[in-house]
Amino acid sequence: MRGWSPHVRRVKSSLTRDLKNKTRRQSSFSTDHLLRTQSYPTSRKMASSFTRLISGRNTAVLLASLGAGTMATGFLLSENNSLAAEMKKKLYPPSSDFPDLRKHNNCMASALTPAIYAKLRDKLTPNNWTLDQCIQTGVDNPGHPFIKTVGCVAGDEESYEVFAELFDPVIKDRHNGYDPRTMTHPTDLDSSKITNGMFDENYVLSSRVRTGRSIRGLSLPPACSRAERREVERVVINALAGLKGDLAGRYYSLGDMTEKEQQQLIDEHFLFDKPVSPLLTSAFMARDWPDARGIWHNNEKTFLIWVNEEDHTRVISMEKGGNMKRVFERFCRGLKQVEHLIQEKGWEFMWNERLGYVLTCPSNLGTGLRAGVHVRLPKLSKVELVQLLVDGVNYLIECEKKLERGQDIKVPAPIPQFRK
Repeated sequence: MRGWSPHVRRVKSSLTRDLKNKTRRQSSFSTDHLLRTQSYPTSRKMASSFTRLISGRNTAVLLASLGAGTMATGFLLSENNSLAAEMKKKLYPPSSDFPDLRKHNNCMASALTPAIYAKLRDKLTPNNWTLDQCIQTGVDNPGHPFIKTVGCVAGDEESYEVFAELFDPVIKDRHNGYDPRTMTHPTDLDSSKITNGMFDENYVLSSRVRTGRSIRGLSLPPACSRAERREVERVVINALAGLKGDLAGRYYSLGDMTEKEQQQLIDEHFLFDKPVSPLLTSAFMARDWPDARGIWHNNEKTFLIWVNEEDHTRVISMEKGGNMKRVFERFCRGLKQVEHLIQEKGWEFMWNERLGYVLTCPSNLGTGLRAGVHVRLPKLSKVELVQLLVDGVNYLIECEKKLERGQDIKVPAPIPQFRK
């Protein structure tokens, strides 16, 4: 180790000592056998082969010791213990790795401190997902001064536990003070409770409700392997084949559909495309596109499921017109049937009582539900439209405050210009 700095010599010695101990415990594979099985005429080939060996995902190689400028053998590697990662962690302290977030405006940048980063940087989930992979999208995309994005994603269900000291404050920030450490998430999919769910169809052109669901035991889209992504597709389409009645339909693989099918789905605004947003590409969402991605819809095209887009599944109920009650009823019924069919196949959705349904982005945790309508209001000015939005949001906030105090709320009467 002559010529190396004292700090590096200490790290190398410590690392060698640790890995020697692991070697004695975990393997009796001899270096002589390793050298006999592969003989290289030049040092370049030997180095190249060694590089390939240590970068393999399921490789076991022994390196017993470091000599004065020569490597006699190799370190024991496994999927959960990479030599390169371990050396890097020991050579560079967390303070040297902490990202520059001074100009960032996202929830991750607000929550991540040097102390939290130092505590979490070297941790791994069971699927080898790291903190740096969680935050990469937020590091690469600072956001806008007036638009606060989330700035982090989960690679698997365990991310929310292993990196809880980051995700918990992000969730609290994004979900209006909801604390996943002290609170439990309510989920209510009883469509019979909806009142006044029919809009005037002279003004409401279409209605839509959607959510996401993830298959427990498989990595989420930012982290999944090709095999896991294909397994998600297999599990989902096998389950959807069991839907009957008005929910029965067909699956279209993005990689296999004809040009005519593709154009028709595009024209109907059903088809999702390869992610181009840097928020998604920096979160590793577009890998291997379009492998194992697709869309399923019922025969009436009112119940759709996207497979392996931003989440394992994106469940959508929609139709033309203003019958939001019917859209939500179909949504709840279809979602329950899909979950039942997946359970029959031996799988289940990711869920726990603190987070609700677990999805890739912390913003979609809980029910993950979004509801919207497409309205046509040609005679209202932009000022009037914005004021309606302001009044509506303020009213919803007041409703939430009353519920927090344990008080009842009531649905207000329609505003004058929409009364029949």
